[in-house]
Amino acid sequence: MAVLVTKWFGCFLVDEKSCRILDKRLMPRDVQSTAEKLALMQRGGVLDEERELVAGVEKPSVSDRRQSPLGKPMMFDSSFIKAQDYGFEDAFMHEVMIGLGKLRTSEPVHRSLVQAIRSLDDQIATINLYSERLHEWYGMHFPELADYAHDERYAELIARFGDREAIKEELGLDIESIGADMDDEDIRAVMDLADTLDRLYDDEARTEAYIQGIVEEGCPNMCAMLGGPLAARLVSLAGGLERLASLPSSTVQLLGAEKAMFRSMRSGKRGPKHGILYQHPEVHRSPYWQRGKVARALAGKVLIAAKIDQYHGEFAGDRLNEEFRVRVAEIRKKYPDPPKKPQRAKGGKPRGKRPQKGPRGQNRR
Repeated sequence: MAVLVTKWFGCFLVDEKSCRILDKRLMPRDVQSTAEKLALMQRGGVLDEERELVAGVEKPSVSDRRQSPLGKPMMFDSSFIKAQDYGFEDAFMHEVMIGLGKLRTSEPVHRSLVQAIRSLDDQIATINLYSERLHEWYGMHFPELADYAHDERYAELIARFGDREAIKEELGLDIESIGADMDDEDIRAVMDLADTLDRLYDDEARTEAYIQGIVEEGCPNMCAMLGGPLAARLVSLAGGLERLASLPSSTVQLLGAEKAMFRSMRSGKRGPKHGILYQHPEVHRSPYWQRGKVARALAGKVLIAAKIDQYHGEFAGDRLNEEFRVRVAEIRKKYPDPPKKPQRAKGGKPRGKRPQKGPRGQNRR
């Protein structure tokens, strides 16, 4: 059986049993050309040299999941193929890797989206902190306001009026407050805090609109599957659309649940069934015993959408959504009831039928 192996310095067709190299295509001796080919590989693409090597080969195997369109992936130890044997020295590899780094860092693909999501998360954390402080501080003066105004409106009223009597007049309230009086200096300090919080809410809204615009333009299929905010967060967690498109669906399913996964590995307990995809309505509205299956189906369709968006294919969001809805209906029909938990005896072991004994006392299997 022939195995396709690709190194940084070339592509090789190797006999699996004898490890004999049947054919090869070496990388060009030009730093820029080699770096561009490696960048294409990192983006999940297949090289022309790889296609040439397997052309005419019956049922070839490949050593990299990226090459799966050309054959069946398999584990193969290719450490015996060394760059020095083909005239590629360490100095040349160093130059190629520097060129590759320059290429990848100059790629504009959705790096702004990743940074925007992280900026939005920072804004949300700051808003929560300021909001908590404002509620505690102004709550000493007018605690009832929290029942009539929330979030941006709460901060706006305090920033504009400050005094509770003015706020009550603005809202048309005729209530007695149990709050304590504040000096003018204290009121001004609280108003400054409220004004800062009000501007933070405006910044958050602009950042969300910016993110939505990027997702709708650059990831239309993912946006159709997940909506703008969730699609953006998934891209951010993966480190970019390009990397997301190269991940297996099982990894996409668990993005955002890394801590829970590693904790389960250490403790030996059952691992998580979903990560940030839990925010999708079809996942979090499903019964607990169906969520893992629904999240798995969603991850598969999202991965297809990410690949289409990354490689600029035709829009297929509506078709993927319909296929996902059909799969969810199948899951709900097939698993309508929760799994039965095994009964446990007093000693803590699950109850079950005792094995029958044969004529000489041996257990019958």
